[in-house]
Amino acid sequence: MSHSFRTEINCPPTKPLDLHHKVATLGSCFADQFGQWMKTNKFEVLVNPFGTTYNPVSIHQLILSSLENKLDESLFLERDGSCYHHHYHSAWTAPTKEQLDLAIRQQQQLVKEFIHHANVLILTYGTSWVYRLQKTNSLVANCHKVPANVFTKKLLEENEILASFDELYKKLKTLHPALRIIVTVSPVRHLKDTLELNSVSKGLLRLLCHTITQRYDSVEYFPAYEIMMDDLRDYRFYERDMIHPSAEARDYINQKFGDRYLTPETRQLIKSLNEIQKALTHRPFQIAAPAHQKFLKETLHKLESMQSLVSVEEEIKFVQSHLSHA
Repeated sequence: MSHSFRTEINCPPTKPLDLHHKVATLGSCFADQFGQWMKTNKFEVLVNPFGTTYNPVSIHQLILSSLENKLDESLFLERDGSCYHHHYHSAWTAPTKEQLDLAIRQQQQLVKEFIHHANVLILTYGTSWVYRLQKTNSLVANCHKVPANVFTKKLLEENEILASFDELYKKLKTLHPALRIIVTVSPVRHLKDTLELNSVSKGLLRLLCHTITQRYDSVEYFPAYEIMMDDLRDYRFYERDMIHPSAEARDYINQKFGDRYLTPETRQLIKSLNEIQKALTHRPFQIAAPAHQKFLKETLHKLESMQSLVSVEEEIKFVQSHLSHA
């Protein structure tokens, strides 16, 4: 009698995505990883356009502000000669408030236009712990190294998160009724909150995802958190910081996403493309060597046969530039 010594999470197929679909990812650093994986595989994807954002209310607010062309003027701050905004990642900085205001509004417009034509919006929630700026009682996405005593740390309440999602959902559906929304909980652990309070935080996020998938027809849940915690569940699948999933774990989660959302044909196309991309990263000792030139010609032929299915212009140009050395 054979025994299985792990609990594998299967992701049965659902309505598929293809490489011509437009996808936007927003949220925690896991949204960056996920988005970059999709970008590498030739999806038309907007990857975390406002930078890393961890709590769901701030994620919802960033999108809503873009759709409504709003920017909270009270949350600009100046520190060490640079201007920041408490709703935006520290990558969003400028020498003056006016320059930062303009840069953010331009990005908001880009996001609004992209979402208007997008097929899928992927939201990745990282934590339920938030900070409120005491003087305005505003929830912030980033403290920007301002002293902790000007903030109050609190755990979001479920009704508070649900209300913010409901407001965003109604706006999105008015703008784009056919938009699919996929929500997921980041498997990255927030140890600064302690393991006990990280569990409280993740539990609340998981309950939120369950509630909104039950409440709204076009919202789906992808179990990235469960794949990491219950399927892989081993420290060898973490980076050395014991917080972030390793490259192997990320690949496995991506594969499970593919099982659910990609057709067998698309998965095979991506596999073939990945093999070519990997082969092209190897640097030959002699570019003009007959064996390498033969490899390049064969690769060019493979890429040209894919052209009608996926955008491979960049890879074709790369191969052609090296063929010219022959």
